[in-house]
Amino acid sequence: MKIAIIGIGSVGAAVATAVAGTGLAREMVLMDRDGMRSRAAAEDLGHAAAFSYDIKITAANNYRAIRGSDIVVIAAGANQRPGETRTDLLHKNVAVISDIIPRVMANVDSKKVKIIMVTNPLDVMVMLAQKLSKLPAARVIGTGTMLDSARLRTILARQISVSTRSVNAYVLGEHGDSSVIAWNAACIGGVALDEFCRQTKNTLAATTRQTIEYRVRNAAYEIIRGRGATWDGIGAAVADLVRCIANDERRILTVSMTDGTGRNAVAMSMPRVVGEMGVMASLRPKLSVAEAAALRRSAATIRKNYDAI
Repeated sequence: MKIAIIGIGSVGAAVATAVAGTGLAREMVLMDRDGMRSRAAAEDLGHAAAFSYDIKITAANNYRAIRGSDIVVIAAGANQRPGETRTDLLHKNVAVISDIIPRVMANVDSKKVKIIMVTNPLDVMVMLAQKLSKLPAARVIGTGTMLDSARLRTILARQISVSTRSVNAYVLGEHGDSSVIAWNAACIGGVALDEFCRQTKNTLAATTRQTIEYRVRNAAYEIIRGRGATWDGIGAAVADLVRCIANDERRILTVSMTDGTGRNAVAMSMPRVVGEMGVMASLRPKLSVAEAAALRRSAATIRKNYDAI
């Protein structure tokens, strides 16, 4: 499998490291308009490959190098700075993605390529990339709330003292401030969350849930304040998504994909079955009345931001 990563800043470099660590790529192209940076990243990662998998890693600053890519990961664009929201990046990154996508499509096989979007604001960028690429929506996939959901599972697992792997809980909607935690659909080891808490005598009061929601939504801001950017988590999320596609695993991931038609079209995260051809099915978990209303508001926020461009 050949994988191209466009944009080798802190996020793109972390994505490259994580994807290389899966051992699934026979060839990786690291592309950045700064040729020195892409060459340095390719050289450094190439040295690291001596300790793991034998991968051909090349640097590029033109799009011809991505020809033959099965997956193109787009991590280019302005990064979120301390005090900024993801939406603050909207107009900066619209210009970046509008320049990149046509160049990508001129150099890949439109019948097989999958595009993975990482650039924020993620859901709007997914919609823009799908429109410009003219690819089926199922093959233009944003990492969406994969990382948000991982944060939720981690924080919740610590709260109720179980392994993160036993927690099945999702963040839906926008990868942003209007995201929605689907508490009504959460379960632990196949047992509904509320019933699990009753059986194990765990207390998960409304105030505790509100604290968890705050921590999940603000995790990125806290990390950015502390280290300037987030990269390890999103790198791992992209690698997991690549693994799911490459192995046709058909796992359920909360990825973002444009759904609907016309004015009703919106990209947001829902539980989706992901395999070799991209998104294979979208699921609708049972939500409470309040959660369903919050999800509609989240969709409206994304659509409003898209319409603004």
